[in-house]
Amino acid sequence: MTKKTIIKVVLSFSAIIALAGFVMGTMSSEASKTVTAESGYAGQTTSEFIASIGESARQIAQENDLYASVMIAQAILESSNGQSALSQAPHYNYFGIKGSYNGNSVTMLTWEDDGFGNAYEIDEPFRSYGYISGSLYDYASLLRTSTYSGTWKSNTTSYTDATAALTGLYATDTAYAYKLNSIIDMYGLTAYDSPAYEVQTYGEGQEATTTGDYVWNSHRGAYTDSATLAEDEAWLAHIGLSLN
Repeated sequence: MTKKTIIKVVLSFSAIIALAGFVMGTMSSEASKTVTAESGYAGQTTSEFIASIGESARQIAQENDLYASVMIAQAILESSNGQSALSQAPHYNYFGIKGSYNGNSVTMLTWEDDGFGNAYEIDEPFRSYGYISGSLYDYASLLRTSTYSGTWKSNTTSYTDATAALTGLYATDTAYAYKLNSIIDMYGLTAYDSPAYEVQTYGEGQEATTTGDYVWNSHRGAYTDSATLAEDEAWLAHIGLSLN
């Protein structure tokens, strides 16, 4: 075998080893992602995630003297909009609640805060629900324990009191309240702290159905603010029609 041939063989063999190392490294990286609680999947936007759980959160929070805004914000933060590995099937753990649920759990790598702003990774067991509603109701049950009484509507004046009570207790993140408050403000989540609808009667059996700060405007076939409804009624009265 000539010297040139030997060199070519050595180079080819080296290339194969390098390629194999790259593939194995990629496989190892992908494998590690499957056991990390924060690992995400491409999918729904934050607004889409809010729409998917908003009404359920509103109802459950109303039933348990809790802030739906805080509940939704925690779900967004803890599950990365429902895209984290922990929040995917079959676990559906939207709130990063540790332990087991009906004997079911999954161990994942997660980040913790030492209380001084320093983050570190640790393997922890997390509850596995099997269905989304299980996660929502279990969250409410957890917050209804005396440990979290500082988050109840009846014990607070606003959602900011609740997020402050969660910091250092529910999560070790020293900036937890700030993050939740920012999410609530950014997406207007306080709208979910009011009942889905209320019926108010105005003499002669006439009713106006309201949702939060809005009223049902039958002329437009949608909820609008009271000022818009009043303008529509005034206009229709002016042209001799009635709003039914």
